[in-house]
Parts: sequence; structure tokens; C-alpha cells
Amino acid sequence: MLVLSRHRDESIIIGDDIVITIVDIRGDKVRLGIDAPQDIPVHRQEVYEAIQRENQKAAQLGSTETRQLKRPGGAKKPNP
Repeated sequence: MLVLSRHRDESIIIGDDIVITIVDIRGDKVRLGIDAPQDIPVHRQEVYEAIQRENQKAAQLGSTETRQLKRPGGAKKPNP
């Protein structure tokens, strides 16, 4: 792990197109601004882990179980 020291309004650059800026520092909390391309997902770690768990659950569902899931917005089932 690379550890860097930064002050408020200073940034680091990852690759050619991701910029992380220290926006604010209050006590033991640091607020970060992240500028990344739209096609690169940016999540807090706990959100990312929850997404991974849900994806894993969905991948383990059998075809019978997935047919029982409700469609969003009450959309009708497409004809095969």
C-alpha cells in the first residue's frame, strides 16, 4: 500500500484520468472528491462488498427461483 500525505485542496492522480482531492478535514474524518470517468464505478468499500454479495446470491439462484422474482415496475414477462 502506498501511503501519501496531503493537505486540504491537494490531489493525487491515479493513472491518466482519476483525480482524488482532499476536500475537507474535520477531526478524524477526511472528505475526498473523486473525479473519474463515468465508466469507472466508484463506491465506498462497504457498498462495494454489499454489491458483490448480492451478485453472488443472484448467480447462485436457479432458473426456477429467478422466474419467481417480480419484474421492476410490474413489467410483463416477455414471450419466448
